[in-house]
Amino acid sequence: MALVETKARVGVFSIALQAYLPQFPSLVPEFQKQYADFKDSLPKTVELIDGGIVTTKEESQAAGDKFRAADVDLVILQLLTYCTSYNMLPAVKDLDVPVVLVNVQKLKCLDFEHADIASWLGEGYAAGAVGEMVADLNRYGKRHAVVTGVVEGGDPAVAKELEEWCRAAQVRRRFRDTNLAQIGRPYPGMMDLYIDESNLYHRMDVYTKQFDWEKMWAIADNITDEAAIRAKAEDIINTFDIEGGATVEKVWDMAKYVVAFEQWVKDEKIGLVASHYDGFAKGQAGILDSMLIPAFSMLIKQGIACAVEGDIKVAMAMSIMKTLTGATQLSEFYTFDFNNDIVVIGHSGSGDACISTERKPTMKIVPVFHGKTGGGYLTQFYPPMGPVTYLAITQDMDGHFKFIVSEGINEPGEILHTGDTNMRTRFNIGAREWNNRWCECGPTHHFAAGPGNQTDVILKVAKILNVPCEVVCRN
Repeated sequence: MALVETKARVGVFSIALQAYLPQFPSLVPEFQKQYADFKDSLPKTVELIDGGIVTTKEESQAAGDKFRAADVDLVILQLLTYCTSYNMLPAVKDLDVPVVLVNVQKLKCLDFEHADIASWLGEGYAAGAVGEMVADLNRYGKRHAVVTGVVEGGDPAVAKELEEWCRAAQVRRRFRDTNLAQIGRPYPGMMDLYIDESNLYHRMDVYTKQFDWEKMWAIADNITDEAAIRAKAEDIINTFDIEGGATVEKVWDMAKYVVAFEQWVKDEKIGLVASHYDGFAKGQAGILDSMLIPAFSMLIKQGIACAVEGDIKVAMAMSIMKTLTGATQLSEFYTFDFNNDIVVIGHSGSGDACISTERKPTMKIVPVFHGKTGGGYLTQFYPPMGPVTYLAITQDMDGHFKFIVSEGINEPGEILHTGDTNMRTRFNIGAREWNNRWCECGPTHHFAAGPGNQTDVILKVAKILNVPCEVVCRN
């Protein structure tokens, strides 16, 4: 269950040429039925902003007013028959989101021997205006995509495309409706992680709220609901296989902080967290610092992307992968297994129990955290074998953001036993070439992993957010 609920808003409308309707009255109920069926076919995971069936410029302007008022994340346009582009442009010309032109014909093939003009225009002429629409969208500088298919008999390819577009739209809505919490500052010296938060809000719609560690150390001071703490302690025990065994009493303080963090997320509308503490914490501060990894892992499980080392860009990448796949893992290069042409990829720190499908996540106490002060709880997750997608977000010299994406295959085999999450990933271009191509794209040293082959839907996210995307390799 997500701690902060967001639902993409998708503008939907259809167009037909008004001149046809008085000539062929049967087209009116035909188009009404096609449009109603089309709306019903769209994923129920989004909120539809209905612009109706548009046959005039004035109706198109009214649809555009609705879309702007709703701040839609995407527009889906059903082409019912041939129509001039002035029916489309007023609805979308003031929007900065892609327009998906759905060119779906009702029938697989007309009965050419018996089809009359009305049946031709109503059941077999969806494609007539697609080129015209794209030409004008290009001239207006609007992002767009075309989906072609058929209604009769069902069309899984069309359903997949529209489902992916709706999932991609959810990323934009999540970025716009929630905030990013920056606690502390990035790991000192990791200049690839440094970022201009004003530029981030300008280009990616992600607003940053700054928090000091002094506030976070005291965040659980007012948590007194023992039933809620006990329930969260049981949730932690059910989520992790804790070295040496676990009882509610042993994880009580951790559960108290998780309850506090959950309330903080709701109060501040937090969707992403980037944090780093690099001090010498004592007392209450030391207690929290030792348990941040599992505490933030419990947040990731519930949909809040939590990135270590203060990396805002990878927090965004994790949020995207969590939104698209339901699971994510902070990652970086660990080592090569040149004997088997494998890249070992992983990371210490917070992770997502939802990606740990090979076995239950583990938790143990270590006396020293590598690369940071103190010691405490480490968590390890065990991602599934099979397809995996890696997503990095980086910037160029002018502050523009860029996606870098790559697909690979996770394979079983030996991993490090340091308490960190490890994945043995094979790339179809080989370990050396993958590393060369990936690094030449200029990523930060962190990236996010998600299960499955996700390049196609990530490309849709990139189009919605209007950022370029480099694809290193696919499965």
